[in-house]
Amino acid sequence: MFAQFKRLGADSLLYAFMNVGTKLIAFIMLPVYTNYLPPSVYGVLDIVDRWTAMLTFLIIFGTDSALSFFYFDTKDKEKRLEHVRNVMYFRIFIVSILALLVLTAGPWISELLFKDRDYVSLLYISIGVLFVDTILVVVLMVLRFDFKTKKVVFFTVFKMLLVAILSYLVLRFFIRTPEGVLLGRISSSIIIAVLLLSSSIKYLKPKISFSSMKEMLKYAAPLVPASLAFWVLANASAFFLQAFYSTAEVGIYGAATKLATVITLLTSGVQMAWRPYSMSIKDKENSPLLFSKIYMGLLLLGMVGILAIATVMPYIIGILGDDYFHAYQYVALISAATFLNFYYMIISAGLFFTKKTSAISITFAIVAVINTILNITLIPLYSIWGAVAAYLIAYMVAIIFIFRKSQQSYYVPISFGKMSFLFSNMIAAVIAIIYVQEQDMSFVYILLAWLYVLVITGISRIDKDFKRKEMPAGQH
Repeated sequence: MFAQFKRLGADSLLYAFMNVGTKLIAFIMLPVYTNYLPPSVYGVLDIVDRWTAMLTFLIIFGTDSALSFFYFDTKDKEKRLEHVRNVMYFRIFIVSILALLVLTAGPWISELLFKDRDYVSLLYISIGVLFVDTILVVVLMVLRFDFKTKKVVFFTVFKMLLVAILSYLVLRFFIRTPEGVLLGRISSSIIIAVLLLSSSIKYLKPKISFSSMKEMLKYAAPLVPASLAFWVLANASAFFLQAFYSTAEVGIYGAATKLATVITLLTSGVQMAWRPYSMSIKDKENSPLLFSKIYMGLLLLGMVGILAIATVMPYIIGILGDDYFHAYQYVALISAATFLNFYYMIISAGLFFTKKTSAISITFAIVAVINTILNITLIPLYSIWGAVAAYLIAYMVAIIFIFRKSQQSYYVPISFGKMSFLFSNMIAAVIAIIYVQEQDMSFVYILLAWLYVLVITGISRIDKDFKRKEMPAGQH
């Protein structure tokens, strides 16, 4: 038993290192890209990334969750190998169809995405990256299932380093366009694919079981709408900015969005540990009370992080280059939405405990529609601010619905009104800080915004939430 806990702890630390390491590399590379690519050109790269993300969801088609279920549902090695090949060739089939579509309709797609047919080469390279990565992702997933953690972490981080190094070299010495970044990506993917050839060759043997593939797809298909809804929330704004304005606005918004992910350095470790931790203690008598303190503690941590980002961002934004300076004003509010994307997974614990996760899929499908309507309404009027507002409002709506559903399934003694009050006032303080910075007012006013949040927090008497030792009467 102790050995199992030891392996879980060691694996968790390694995956946490991998997660934080890849995010740090991506964060470090952002100013490299923006200093070589002006906003209008970086916006093109951002659109390519979001387009690729959409195609990735179509290629995966929920088969990651399906494979994890069927792989562990059998102990037979041949059956496991069959499941892996089914997933491998299903994904290769989908990416091949997409590649054929890009090859035949590339100029038209380029015109649709970029309002310029000359960017069609980016589509060709990006689909090449997707094809190679499709194979790599399946191989690394199976290595993870086989608990070959060190190998997974090494190749994942090494691939990210290769992307960073090769992209920089191409941009620095050869091609200062988005093509330079994509050439760095496809080169690194090919190198990793060659290094993993001995591990992947058995999965590439053309032997497919259509009956078991059908069973797997039946399991996977219901997961697709939720995945697409998440893509809409994260990426649709950029396409609307491109449609109503230009790639320059997309570039500014994309840079701000990537800077906003710095808050995930605080949350990623908790995110990885939360699900197994919460599941392991859910049936203990005082667990709901403990969860309430965790909910409130993480909310306060997020609030401090978002306020700190708003405060320091004008001094950090310079690393992106002068053309991106005004992106600073959007980062904190995008960080707030990014935090809510993490926070919903915490406060939805009850839905996972009671296996009612379909409520999450339904909620995000509805919220994706709301987000689209907000984008169409707000972006023509307010440009990037409209995109930021649509993103934040959509996640706030999602939090309201998911928390309510989770409480109905597994009650946690915490006031949603109090949490909403604290978060809303923090958002007001962030807006005030941005206004002070835009008007070049005294730093004293920023300190007053912090003091305001501190006073509001004190008035809320959250100390009572942390001191509570018993469940409220009638809620045991």
